[in-house]
Amino acid sequence: MDLNADIEKILFTEQQISQRVSELGSQITRDFKSGTAAPVIVGVATGAFLFLADLVREIHLLIAVDFVRAESYGSGTVSNGQPTISFGLKVDVRGKHVILVEDIVDTGHTLSCLIEYMKTKGASSVSVCTLLDKPARRKVDFKPFGEGKYYCGFECPDYFVVGYGLDFAELYRNLPYVGILKPEIYMS
Repeated sequence: MDLNADIEKILFTEQQISQRVSELGSQITRDFKSGTAAPVIVGVATGAFLFLADLVREIHLLIAVDFVRAESYGSGTVSNGQPTISFGLKVDVRGKHVILVEDIVDTGHTLSCLIEYMKTKGASSVSVCTLLDKPARRKVDFKPFGEGKYYCGFECPDYFVVGYGLDFAELYRNLPYVGILKPEIYMS
């Protein structure tokens, strides 16, 4: 089975992603260089795993890394609007700066939920670093917490996209690029 055959169009190539991840890592390094404590980079599983792995190698600071799992899609293509955290933090974030790493910010429900979760865990501030931002689908406004910042790789048009960690029914994550999935694949 050829994964590429299910892709209607490539939106962001492997080279574009690599370049942008490098830029984001450099920006985060500059922004946190003078900090007294190592930031905690928290990947939102499972979609952000490739982005997180590449991003942390571009951040030239002492950092801690952890994951949370927040679910709002199941095997569908539309967020249910009620994310749940099914796997929490192992690292203590009390008094620390957290950088949430997301694959895509869509409705904003999951991100809003995760920012609140980090507040309850005592984070001093929360930044967000997302590979893709899809503002056309936003339903909930969210704001980084405290001294937090918002880092965005690319603005994504309102298509169902897969690749570079993003999935449809847990498939297509291993594509090296981000592409539009043919509608007949997810509408059947």
